[in-house]
Amino acid sequence: MPGDFVDLHSFLVKVMDHAVMAVTPCTIGMVPHEALREITETHPHLTRLLAVNIVVDAAIHRQWLVSMGRRSALEHTAHLLCELLLRLRAVGLTTDDSFQLPLTQAELGDTLGLSTVHVNRVIQELRKEELITWHGDTVVIKDWPRLQGIAEFDPTFLSLKAEPR
Repeated sequence: MPGDFVDLHSFLVKVMDHAVMAVTPCTIGMVPHEALREITETHPHLTRLLAVNIVVDAAIHRQWLVSMGRRSALEHTAHLLCELLLRLRAVGLTTDDSFQLPLTQAELGDTLGLSTVHVNRVIQELRKEELITWHGDTVVIKDWPRLQGIAEFDPTFLSLKAEPR
């Protein structure tokens, strides 16, 4: 996601049990752990903001665990679309209720843990119910309240509300 600080927790846990990969072209910036160490030792406010980033990352992971374990394919896909809309809106990459999602159905299936065929069926269902349109790489959320309801989507976990930290 544009603007994300990926794997900030690697600053605290030196050997990670996973890798990170981009599925679309992107630009990255590296922040050496030594720079993070200096920031956390001299700037308490920035340290709190970095901690918030780790907490939000953990909240997103918890939502994904719930999706993989409890939500149906339709609910999981709806939840992802809700999350993407709000996260992309927060960084200024939406137009009204639409956003770019340059993934193939196979890549989306890998993301959701679903077969390409199942992803296609779910997208067709979302279209049939007039919840979304999806042309090329543009997704338009046509009925936010219903999509949010199907997903049981509560945006609290994203901590998008501006507040003093």
